[in-house]
Amino acid sequence: MEDIFYWIWLSILNLKPIEKISLIKFFGKPEKIFKLTKCELNKLTNSEILKEKITNNAKKHEANQILKEAKEKNIKVINYNNSLYPRQLKMIYDYPIVLFAKGNTNLLNTKSIAIVGCRDCTEYGKQMAEKFSFLLAKKKHTIVSGMAKGIDAYAHKGALIAKGNTIAILGSGTNYIYPSENKKLYKQILDNEGLIISEYGINTKPKPEYFPLRNRIISGLSEKILVVEATKKSGSIITANIAIEQGKNVYAIPGNITNLKSSGTNELIKDGAILTSSLEDILYL
Repeated sequence: MEDIFYWIWLSILNLKPIEKISLIKFFGKPEKIFKLTKCELNKLTNSEILKEKITNNAKKHEANQILKEAKEKNIKVINYNNSLYPRQLKMIYDYPIVLFAKGNTNLLNTKSIAIVGCRDCTEYGKQMAEKFSFLLAKKKHTIVSGMAKGIDAYAHKGALIAKGNTIAILGSGTNYIYPSENKKLYKQILDNEGLIISEYGINTKPKPEYFPLRNRIISGLSEKILVVEATKKSGSIITANIAIEQGKNVYAIPGNITNLKSSGTNELIKDGAILTSSLEDILYL
C-alpha cells in the first residue's frame, strides 16, 4: 500500500498525462520522484513550476487522504504496471498512469465498444443509443460511455436492460456523481456488476478541461466507437477524432439533415466514418 501512495501522489499532481509518463520513464517509479531533494531537483530542471509541484506538501496530504478513503470505500487504485490495467488503454500515447476503479474491475480487459453522443439528445437519439447498446451488450460487448446526461446515459441504460456489462468513465472523481441527476444510474451500474472509473482523485469535482481528457480514455479503452447523435463542435466529435488518431474504427448513425444534433454524425460519415443502420454494420465492418 506504501507503493500505491506514491502512485496516487504522482497522479494528482497538476501535470499533463504525458509529463507524468515522462517522469516515470526517467525515474522508474514514483517513489524516486517523491523523494527528490531540492538540491537534486535544481540539478535536474530549471523549471520553478515543476519543482514547486513536486515539493508541494498539500498534494502529499491529499494523496494520504485519497489512499485512506480508497481503503474505506473499496475503491481500487490501479497503476500502469498493475495486471488489471486495461491492455487497450496502454496503447495510447498519453495513458493515465493511475485509474481509480469502483465496481467490477474484471470488465477492464473485456471486448468493448464506446457509445457517445450529445447531452441534449432527441427522442430518436435516445432510441438509437438504447437499441444499439442493448444489442451489442447481448452480443457480450462491454458498453463504455461517460455517464453524462443524454446519449451516454441511454447507452448505459441499454446495457443494463440487456443485463450486460457497462463501464462509466467520469470527468470527476469516482465518488463525485456528475450530473447529479444520474445518481440512480450510478447506483444501478454498480448494483449490476458494472464499473465506474476515473483518473482523478476520488472526490475531485468536475472541471470543463477534464472532459476532453476523459474522452481519450473512453476511446482508448474501447475497440470501436459509435457516435449516435452529435453537433459538429461537441465532445463526441472530439472523442471520434481521438479514436481516429488511435487507429480505431468510428461508426456513426445518420440523422435528419435538418437537425443540428445530427450535423456532426452526418459530417463524420461524409469524412469516412462507417454509416451504421444495423448491428451487422458494427460487428462485421
